Amino acid sequence: MPSVLVTGAGRGIGQAIVLRLSRAGWTVFAGVRDDTAGDLLVAQHHRITPVRLDVTDGQHLAALPDQVPDRLDALVNNAGIGVLGPVEAVSIPDFRRQFEVNVFGQVAVTQAVLPRLRAANGRIVFISSTGGRSPVPMEGAYCASKFAVEGLADVLRVELAPWRIGVSVVEPGPTDTGPWREITGLFQDMEHRMTREHRELYAQHVRGMLALVGALGSRTVPPDVVARVVERALTTRRPRARYAGGAQARAMVAMKTVLPTRVNDALGVRLLGLRS
Repeated sequence: MPSVLVTGAGRGIGQAIVLRLSRAGWTVFAGVRDDTAGDLLVAQHHRITPVRLDVTDGQHLAALPDQVPDRLDALVNNAGIGVLGPVEAVSIPDFRRQFEVNVFGQVAVTQAVLPRLRAANGRIVFISSTGGRSPVPMEGAYCASKFAVEGLADVLRVELAPWRIGVSVVEPGPTDTGPWREITGLFQDMEHRMTREHRELYAQHVRGMLALVGALGSRTVPPDVVARVVERALTTRRPRARYAGGAQARAMVAMKTVLPTRVNDALGVRLLGLRS
């Protein structure tokens, strides 16, 4: 049976990936931040082994190689967070926190288990986002971290070619997970934390984003749609560099690719109801 480590496995897309792969016959090592999340996963399938893993915790990372097999067939770097807000208003500590989880944490996990992946000629999948190809206003820190993930994957794919380690990126669009269901509240909390000056300057941006996420709410895809794409990236004979996480994600990335930058910028301004 092939083996895989999935980070950020406690909920949402990570949980869906763990369940899909375990039911498909994989031995899954599920990186979770607390025992409760691990127990819930174990109760759903016997091939799941929880691994205590906060990707920003040095002790967890140091212990990780001893918790996975000597030959590891795959790594799915899924752990991530989203920091919201206009670039001007996001604090530098919040920017650092965004990159600590979404970028440095993924690099640290990859470094920790690469010898095991090399022994198995394994595969690596990074969960990015359509925001890693098509940036979203008011999500600058998050999108910047996902752009970094895309670049890391491109470099690793070449560096690891001598050991036939395939490296792919999966780019979900709006997905029906806890953070997406809570996104209206998250934007409202973000606005509350801004200074009075920034709230006044970006009031229309916030209103526009709330209207946009409300409109997109009915178009989210179940997390298992993304999990199916991850399974394909791990099992196909010749994995692609990039996979969109569903039809809407494909459309969003295609629009960014086909339309000139000036047109995409103008669409973003219009969607938020801004005047330039």
